[in-house]
Amino acid sequence: MSSPNPGASGKVPKSSKVRFFPLLAATYFMVSGGPYGIEDIIGYGGYGPALVLIFVLPFFWSFPTALMLGELASAVPEEGGFYVWVRRALGPFWGFQEAWLSLATSVFDMAIYPTTLVLYLGRLAPAVTAGNRALLLEIVVVGAAVFWNLHGSASVGDGSLRLWVGSILPYVVLVILALATGFLETRGPFGGHASMWRPEGVSFSTAVLVGMWSYMGWDNATTVANEVENPQHSYPRMILLAVTVIMLTYAIPISAVAWAGIPASRFSTGAWVVAATTLGGPLLGTAVVAAGVVDNFGTFANLTMSYTRLPHALAKDGYLPAVLLKQLPNGSPWVAVLACGLCWTLALGFTFERLITVDVVLWGISMVLEFLALIVLRKREPSLPRPFRVPGGDWVVIVLGLSPTALVIYALFASRSESMAGISAFTFSLVIAALGLPLFWMAAWFRRRSIAKSRLS
Repeated sequence: MSSPNPGASGKVPKSSKVRFFPLLAATYFMVSGGPYGIEDIIGYGGYGPALVLIFVLPFFWSFPTALMLGELASAVPEEGGFYVWVRRALGPFWGFQEAWLSLATSVFDMAIYPTTLVLYLGRLAPAVTAGNRALLLEIVVVGAAVFWNLHGSASVGDGSLRLWVGSILPYVVLVILALATGFLETRGPFGGHASMWRPEGVSFSTAVLVGMWSYMGWDNATTVANEVENPQHSYPRMILLAVTVIMLTYAIPISAVAWAGIPASRFSTGAWVVAATTLGGPLLGTAVVAAGVVDNFGTFANLTMSYTRLPHALAKDGYLPAVLLKQLPNGSPWVAVLACGLCWTLALGFTFERLITVDVVLWGISMVLEFLALIVLRKREPSLPRPFRVPGGDWVVIVLGLSPTALVIYALFASRSESMAGISAFTFSLVIAALGLPLFWMAAWFRRRSIAKSRLS
């Protein structure tokens, strides 16, 4: 589809392109960033169910998605990523719906990380996050991430490598101390608490939703394909490696604190600080708080890099004003970055669990469209070069999408018990998704009008 708004060429200097390991670090933050935020899996499900979810979910949720993304990213490595794939396979209407679902998801997704950052700080210094100070801190996080993104994707990717090391180091110490505690504890490993594996009054559905959220967002890195060095080969290798690294990042600390005998009932968002203080004293607790701040900022900054490429891609296709095409010499779409930063302040203040519920549902629906795009492109464009191809025939691709789709349906069912804006999260999510229909008609009208004006001039 040609653009009626010939603006920025989209060319990014080679020196400004994201290399493999910075891309891996950026994806790590877009999906996870570390064990921060997964405490509710333990608190709501208990250690046993939590470990089962951590090890099992990737095979039904992450690995199928990673394989799908690997093939599509290698076949169509364009700026806009999943939006471009769905538009190419299913047409402009569904392409727009894919973009809308992702942008709508971003409003709730991007509110999670400043919220979590404040929760971590509150564990250590409640006075710092009291009252309106919490909202002020969240706004500062948004502003800092926007400022960093104006320096380009290569700057964010390279910096993410350093943030990655900084955010994970306290957990290395925590794991070592937890293992030593389990061995030295007179009550034996797991603190002698058999009930830790069968907690009473838990909400397993909430644990599943948090687990799904902890393993989602793999497609976010594909929106910057035009800014990645050798994207056809980098994406497939990077995504499969990232799935494994993130699974271990979750499983090892959870196993360690379970071995140390810390009761599962003590875990809620930010509880890693309590675990660290229990095992290593105030110094380790402070280090975990600092690392949690680094992690949440790194995740927010990298997702800013991803989500802001969507309005830029929509503007390139004429669905949004041409001003969103403006780029800095380093490739950063600065108008889109500033506009998105302003919008993300709207959802600040919702609770963590409610944000996750809507986040999982909206992203899950967009992911199902991506699987459909893979199937359709296999049929419609069999000769399309695919440096990476999902092993097996077309039927394997169909089977591959069944388990993620089933989990999305489960998330829809579970969302009935959560409340958003006075209605169930299920209804709220469907209303948000349905808004994509009138928005497409408005955007299509805007596009036709822009084309007519350009022809007259």
